[in-house]
Order: sequence, then C-alpha cells, then structure tokens
Amino acid sequence: MSPNETLFLESTNKIVKDDISNSSFVQFQIWDFPGQIDFFDPTFDSEMIFGGCGALIFVIDAQVRFTRTALIFVIDAQDDYMEALAKLHMTVSRAYKVNPNIKFEVFIHKVSFVQVSRSSWVRLVDGLSDDHKIETQRDIHQRANDDLADAGLEAIHLSFYLTSIYDHSIFEAFSKVVQKLIPQLPTLENLLNILISNSGIEKAFLFDVVSKIYIATDSSPVDMQSYELCCDMIDVVIDVSCIYGLKDGEGSCYDKESSSIIKLNNATILYLREVNRFLALVCILREDNFDRQGIIDYNFHCFRQAIQEVFEVRCKAQNLTSNLQSSSGSLEAPAANGIVGSKPI
Repeated sequence: MSPNETLFLESTNKIVKDDISNSSFVQFQIWDFPGQIDFFDPTFDSEMIFGGCGALIFVIDAQVRFTRTALIFVIDAQDDYMEALAKLHMTVSRAYKVNPNIKFEVFIHKVSFVQVSRSSWVRLVDGLSDDHKIETQRDIHQRANDDLADAGLEAIHLSFYLTSIYDHSIFEAFSKVVQKLIPQLPTLENLLNILISNSGIEKAFLFDVVSKIYIATDSSPVDMQSYELCCDMIDVVIDVSCIYGLKDGEGSCYDKESSSIIKLNNATILYLREVNRFLALVCILREDNFDRQGIIDYNFHCFRQAIQEVFEVRCKAQNLTSNLQSSSGSLEAPAANGIVGSKPI
C-alpha cells in the first residue's frame, strides 16, 4: 500500500493481531491496540499481553499545529499533548511491573504530512523543519523521563524515534527495535565488520527481504539515503525476478540464485546476494574496489557459511532452553578465518 492510500484507512477500533512469522526471518506478532482501549482493565489479562512481550511501541502523532507557544500532539484518539504523555507513563509503568524485560520504544509519528487539493494529491510537504523535529523529540523525551523519575522508575529506558510513512524512517525505526530482540546481534555485526574490512566495502546491511527491516549492519553510521537505496534495490530485484526469473510461473522469485549488481552514475555499486530464503546481503562500495570481484564473492561465501553456523547455534540454544525452561545466554561468534583480504597481507 502506498502512503497516499493510507488517507482512506479507517481508525483502528478493535485489537488487531498480525502474525509476521510465516514469510519472514523476523518472527513476531504485532498487536495493534486502538487508543480508546484500556488494556489494563480487569477484563484484559495483563500477564498474557505483556508476559511474553519483547518490545512495546507507543506511537505519538506529531502532526503539529503551528503555534510556537503550544505544540499540540495527538494520539490515535486525537488526545492532546499531555494526555498522550500521561497514557505513555501509565502504559510503561504498568507493563514494567508485569515484565521488566520489555523494551520500550516511542515513535514520534507523522513528522511530515501531505498537502491535498480537493481533487487529488498535490505534493509532499515537510511538516516540521529539522530544528523543530529535534526540538519536538527533545521535549517529549524530557517530559516522559521526568514523569518516570518522579514515580521512582529511573530503571525504565525509553527509546525515541522520529518516523513518517513518506520516507523509510519507519522501517529504520522498526529495524532498531527488532535488533534489540536478536541476541546474536553482536555476532552478526562482527561478521559484517570483518567482511567489509577485507572486501573494500563501504557499507553492508543484512536485510529481511519481506519486511525491508535490516537485522544487522556494520559498525559505521547508517545514512538514510544509503538505506533507502538498498531497500529500493531489493524491490527492483524482486520485481524483475517475478517477471523474468520464474520458469512457467513456478518457484520463488527469491532463491539461492538471486543476486544483482547495480552501477550508479556516481561511481558507486550496489551489490546484492542471497544469504538464505529470508535474508539478503546488500553492500555499497566504490566502483574501483569492485575490480577484484572474485575476492568479494569468496568472502561472501565465507560470510554466508558463518551466518548459517550462527543460526544453527541459535536453534540448538532454543531447543535447550525450551527443555530447561530458562533464558538463553549470549552466543559466541563463529570463527571467520576463511575470509581473505582484498589487499595482500
């Protein structure tokens, strides 16, 4: 669904549960609660709702009315700024008592909006300047944490993200949330750091193909434009494969043979390889560093083998913890001795 089509969606008026575990590596459920429902009401089982919850995402609508003295934020039920923060405080404090291990995430949503004529969509207009976005985030951050401190709940950590459906910020925010729920994240980051340092790659993402969430990236900062390019590349590969890659309309448009190289006009190359039926490695590198593609391909095969070892260990750990009914610990990184450098050592 395109962002423009969301204008015609009705407000959520009942609890909606979406299961993401069937077609994606990122296996979880999303429970969408409408703003008017109090899930701490005795008619709801709080232990059931929050007991197995990994992350709680609280969405604040940051569609601002342009008054410098009072910035008015709305939540799903069109509550004002203070009501939104009051509900955030109530939700977080009660959920923490049920499950102290929950990750609390706050999406400050609708930081951009669409200007519409009577007959059609006209253009995308940035609703807040960069300075206003930072000011908005800082204000919400300060007020929310002050409320928790006053209640003696300093142990609760809130993470804040500015999001919009008109760019990829919502996907990046979800990526950071999901990464917190992956115990193998340090291992995956370490493997990506080894790969890029020995292959002349500037940036690498490990993507979940279905959701466009990157479950891991290397330690260098994430640039939004680079992330958007990688997302668009996945869409191009899937679309072209659906048209030209299927034989007699059978099979999957994304399989072990899926790969792509896209050369941009600024001497940059986008390089995609299939890791498994759920994951793809998308890299950004300079055209000069792609001269030794054989080394990059070999290093990728070593990387893919290491990824398989990581998830084999994860499966064994999950089976063990289910038998012992205890939480699993962190997993050690597998050896990556097979990866060779792009320069002689």
